[in-house]
Amino acid sequence: MTPQTAEPPVIAHGGGVWSIKVPIPDNPLGFTLVHLLDTDAGPVLVDTGWDDPTSWATLTAGLATCGVAVEDVHGVVITHHHPDHHGLSAKVREASGAWLAMHEADASVVRRTRSHPPERWYGYMAAKLTAAGAPAEHVAPLVRARDEGRPRRLPGLDPALPDRGITPGELLALPGRCLRAIWTPGHTPGHVCLHLEEAHPAGLRGNGRLFSGDHLLPGITPHIGLYEDPDDDTVTDPLGDYLDSLERVGRLDPAEVLPAHQRAFTDAPARVRALLAHHEERLTGLLTLLAEPLTPWRLAERMEWNRPWAEIPYGSRNIAVSEAEAHVRRLVKLGRAEAVPGSDPVTYVAV
Repeated sequence: MTPQTAEPPVIAHGGGVWSIKVPIPDNPLGFTLVHLLDTDAGPVLVDTGWDDPTSWATLTAGLATCGVAVEDVHGVVITHHHPDHHGLSAKVREASGAWLAMHEADASVVRRTRSHPPERWYGYMAAKLTAAGAPAEHVAPLVRARDEGRPRRLPGLDPALPDRGITPGELLALPGRCLRAIWTPGHTPGHVCLHLEEAHPAGLRGNGRLFSGDHLLPGITPHIGLYEDPDDDTVTDPLGDYLDSLERVGRLDPAEVLPAHQRAFTDAPARVRALLAHHEERLTGLLTLLAEPLTPWRLAERMEWNRPWAEIPYGSRNIAVSEAEAHVRRLVKLGRAEAVPGSDPVTYVAV
């Protein structure tokens, strides 16, 4: 992972746009870049950050540096439902009465998450990992949590309900600004980027600026795993969604990208090309591993990560297995791999 750059906690990007580095506790990402957009109706945030006292204090202090009180916030646009982006939305709305906008596909995840008791999620994850070939000792903590009815300890299990939708391709109702929603599924089913269709304040070549959330980052490949839904067994293709979305964003050719992590950057088409090449290389490498039948768990053990498998923490292993499954699904859809008939847990092999 590329180290975070030593930049001030608040950055003025010009043209009524700022970013605030809101910390994510105990996470190597370090922070979420919450963006502040000045509009004729009042300040609007793009994402809010992690729900933590230090994060909240940093957000409010950052707003004050920009000459804005949290009570003044007019609205919040959420790029996707993950807790490092949507975590503080409820507090912002409580303090200001701001509206919250989110794409319906992610709003559906929020409603479902709030409606299910925690044990439902523990049980779902236990069954999912078992089906992926995880060993019993890895699944056991989830089974215990399910059976013991543990409280809501996982982040993001009680997210704020949005009160506005985001329609792909349409301009958001932000007086004085021209901000268009671009649906970019892959990282989540309802991830959106936001295209500020205004001349760059520094005159950089390109088409406006892009708030890219986690879709397009300068030095990190975002996690692409399965869309988690206990109520829907539809076989989705998140990696295919992501690759299609990448090409869509590359064609926009924004002058500057304002992502939710790391730093602002230019030359989005080059970054898109690099990410497309990375995933093609990864898929090719998986085909080599799948010369023999492997479960998603065994495949994840053999894949290249940012550290040896033995050093990957428990929760990160679950994420890794989900990413392995997303890549296998892509290979299956392309006709380059298939499930071995009768295997239990299911194994896959290259064809």
